[in-house]
Amino acid sequence: MTKIGIVGIGRLGLCLALNLERAGFNILGVDSNTDYIQSIQSKALTSNEPHVELFLNEAKNLTVSTELNSVINSETQLIFICVPTPSKIDGSFNHSFIDDVCDEILKLAPPKNKTHLIINSTVMPGYCNSLNDRMSLHNYTVSYNPEFIAQGSIIKDQQFPNQVLIGEANEDVGDKIEAIYRSFCKNTPRYSRMSRTEAEITKLAVNCFLTTKIAFANSIGDLTIKYDVNQNNVLAAVGADERIGPQFLRYGFGYGGPCLPRDNRAMNKAANHVGLELPISEATDQSNDLHRSFQLETFEQNYSKDEQIVFSELTYKSDSDIIEESQQLELAVDLAHKGYNILLKDRKIVIEQIRIIHEDLFTYEVLEDD
Repeated sequence: MTKIGIVGIGRLGLCLALNLERAGFNILGVDSNTDYIQSIQSKALTSNEPHVELFLNEAKNLTVSTELNSVINSETQLIFICVPTPSKIDGSFNHSFIDDVCDEILKLAPPKNKTHLIINSTVMPGYCNSLNDRMSLHNYTVSYNPEFIAQGSIIKDQQFPNQVLIGEANEDVGDKIEAIYRSFCKNTPRYSRMSRTEAEITKLAVNCFLTTKIAFANSIGDLTIKYDVNQNNVLAAVGADERIGPQFLRYGFGYGGPCLPRDNRAMNKAANHVGLELPISEATDQSNDLHRSFQLETFEQNYSKDEQIVFSELTYKSDSDIIEESQQLELAVDLAHKGYNILLKDRKIVIEQIRIIHEDLFTYEVLEDD
């Protein structure tokens, strides 16, 4: 049974581990959080990600540890690194967690067999090449394999990807990574194999395009409202053109969450790094902000401050517990700061997060979990 190591088994890494384990691999997972590791070992972990608790309970070939040396051995020649790369103030990504993992790896004895590190975290263009230069001196290769997933549907998104993006160290490693995905994907995705830097740019470009499409749809929707016509009719007709397509072309709240906004900003930073301007990234963020301003004005025109305005589903997307850059929540905050009486309705896990940040700015109502 092939052994695969996964360094960083948080929400994303654990889902990958569980999908691979069900496909027949022996998975060795590592994380620095002792309590979290113990909850996985005892199968007492609770998760809001669908299928995680079931898959964990049924897992027979998943071993987890806080010790990095548990995955650095002669039998584990493929190691995914799934650690955070938070955004810096300037919009670029902070690679320090990956660097720290590699620092620890290099403290161990070099592997006897060539070992392949696969970076699963989103990084800036050029990073994996520089990391490969460093690690190749110690019998490691570095490849880049980011995923296109959404919080709240990670297991499913990993099983049914539109494409598998592989920035391969060489053809042999690319073959190995592709074989892994072929073993557990339940559809027939496109396997996009390319250089590391090409894959790094592709990851950012895909999400940048999605933000552009969402912002465009909302801008056109705002325009139709000003002309007193139906935005859904217009957007459905625009999306009917096969060159455009209907996906992400619906009117609603702007884009938010932990991926799209930061990838859009990072694309602009990547362009600036090589002396280019990429105004579409800034324009998309500006359009997203203008749409929220339009929504704010609409509420002000249609509600008095004596009325109570109710917001429900405050996460950045349905079926998620994440409020990061949630446009509906930010709109509620805007209205509350203008003196409107805002009632927020959502699940306990969501309301608790908002209450910690905004305290008594709102009235709250906890809904029963489904």
